[in-house]
Amino acid sequence: MPARPDDGLLRVRVQPRASRAAIGTWREDGTLTVRVTAPPVEGRANAAVGALLATALGVPVSAVRVVHGEHGRDKLVRVTGLSPAEIRRKLEGRRAGGA
Repeated sequence: MPARPDDGLLRVRVQPRASRAAIGTWREDGTLTVRVTAPPVEGRANAAVGALLATALGVPVSAVRVVHGEHGRDKLVRVTGLSPAEIRRKLEGRRAGGA
C-alpha cells in the first residue's frame, strides 16, 4: 500500500518471547518499546506487534504494517490514517489509563 500524507511512522524496539504482551515506555531517542509473547519465527512477532499496536491505537490490524526491520528487534512501523502526533497521544493516553 502506498504511503499517504496522514500516515504516521513509529520506531519500535521489540522484545519477543516476553512473559506478557505490553506497550512499554518511550526511549530517549523516540523509540517505543513493545513486548510480545510470540517468538521471532516466521513473522509471528511482527504479527503480534501489529495486533498489539492496532488494538492500542484503535485502528484495524490492516492499518499497521512493519515497513523496515522485519528480521530485527528495531522496526519502523507505518500506521495508516494517524499522524505521528496522534499516535503518540493515543499511546501515552493508554499508558496513563485513558482511552
